[in-house]
Parts: sequence; structure tokens; C-alpha cells
Amino acid sequence: MPRRRRQETRLADEGLEAEPQAAAVPLCALCERAILPTDRQSLHHLVPKLKGGRGGPTVLLHQMCHNEIHAHYTEAELAALFDTPEKLRQAEKLVPFIKWLQGKPDGFDARSLKSLRRRNGKQRR
Repeated sequence: MPRRRRQETRLADEGLEAEPQAAAVPLCALCERAILPTDRQSLHHLVPKLKGGRGGPTVLLHQMCHNEIHAHYTEAELAALFDTPEKLRQAEKLVPFIKWLQGKPDGFDARSLKSLRRRNGKQRR
């Protein structure tokens, strides 16, 4: 008999019910809000692939959070200074973005600075 089935049988014998298994909703490593199945999402290499991070650790992010990271920091800066989620959350240029997202509901999505710059034809300074 499978383990889960045995556990349910044992609980039923004791007059208890098994708690339903809730599907775990992943959290964004930057804003720490839930990533819903319908949200645009991507994996972020903590050490960029161009700087030796191929096959290294990755974290799941909302796509807009990922875009925001790359809109503000170069691959070299990310590799040298922001190689953990904790360091990214404390990054000076990302803190205002994270605070702004705190009041937004789950499922909220917006264009990032990077995509707006491309659309308007402005170059990064």
C-alpha cells in the first residue's frame, strides 16, 4: 500500500482526517510576492551565464522583477555584487521598486524601465 494511503488509513482508524495537501505557490526571490501560474515568470542566474554562471544557482522571479534587475545593473555588477537574493533585495536601485510592489495585489504586472526605454527609443545612461 502506498505511504500516503497508509497514512490516511491510520488517521481514519484514529478518528482523524488527513489535511488536504495545498499546492505550494512559489515566491518571487526579489519582491517575495506569490508567483501565480498565470504570471509571467523566468529563472534568473545569480551569477550571469556570461560571467561563468552557466549551470550555477538560479532563482524564480516575476518577469517584471527580472527585467527591473537587468534594467539597472550590468552583468559584471550582478556577478560581483549581487550574487544572492538577499543582496538583490538590498540593492540601492531595486529597493524603491520592491517597496512600490509591496502594495500591489498578486498577479499584478507592469512594463519595466527596460521595455519602456526600448519602446521609446531612449538609451540607458
